[in-house]
Amino acid sequence: RAPSPKELSAQIRVTSGPAIERVGDLASIITNLGNGDILFIDEIHRLGKQVEEILYPAMESGRLDIIIGKGPSARTVQLELPPFTLIAATTRIALLSSPLRSRFSGGVFRLEYYTDAEIERILARSAKILGVAAKQGALGEIARRSRYTPRTANYLLKRCRDFAQVHKEDSAKGGLERTKKDTTLTKDSVSAALKLLGVDSLGLQTSDRALLTVLMEKFGGEPVGLNTLSAALSEEEATIEDVHEPYLIQLGLLERTPRGRRVTPKAYEHLRGMKQTLV
Repeated sequence: RAPSPKELSAQIRVTSGPAIERVGDLASIITNLGNGDILFIDEIHRLGKQVEEILYPAMESGRLDIIIGKGPSARTVQLELPPFTLIAATTRIALLSSPLRSRFSGGVFRLEYYTDAEIERILARSAKILGVAAKQGALGEIARRSRYTPRTANYLLKRCRDFAQVHKEDSAKGGLERTKKDTTLTKDSVSAALKLLGVDSLGLQTSDRALLTVLMEKFGGEPVGLNTLSAALSEEEATIEDVHEPYLIQLGLLERTPRGRRVTPKAYEHLRGMKQTLV
């Protein structure tokens, strides 16, 4: 087992690409790192070109090149840095420049989606923090509709909690149990809350189903270009590409072809079932 930062007495400094606007911002962070510290940069693809370039010598030779002054009197000062570890995360690795990507000598790793069981463990911890009790099957129902994403799972958990706090039903009817101390979720109460939110059994939301429905009904299931689909949905192309498509493709409900986007037989089957459960 690799030792943790705490065991190494190392500090972790967390920041993100959008938060580092100027070269001086990143220089200040790096020069304040101690021996063995860890710098984590989320959304590193959002770093500006000039900001990114000061990382090159820091990653390659453990030094920082700083320009002091302007014009003919400007000079470069090299600062030696203590050994530190740089870890970065991105959802758009193609946007990283080749020079930056190649300097991650420790490797580039792809993180897979969480499993339902892992999401359920995360939800159990979150429920404890929120003071929400859950009967068997309740958290599993949320996990299955979370799109394999902890942030989405926690959002749905909070909405199910809100629903339970507002709607008091007799537990003998398979509804909600509410005490003065806590709120108890059941599988039935979770299903009712998620139905109200428009989240179906696969985790699709209203906007996801609208995309599939437009492809089926307006275009007869034929391939459709992104620009045309964007106009038909009154939705930005980037939103379709980054928000809706990845999950739909992963589920096998949508295909990308040379001629455009096309729904699959599985999508027809799923939406036929939804007409009965969400009406």
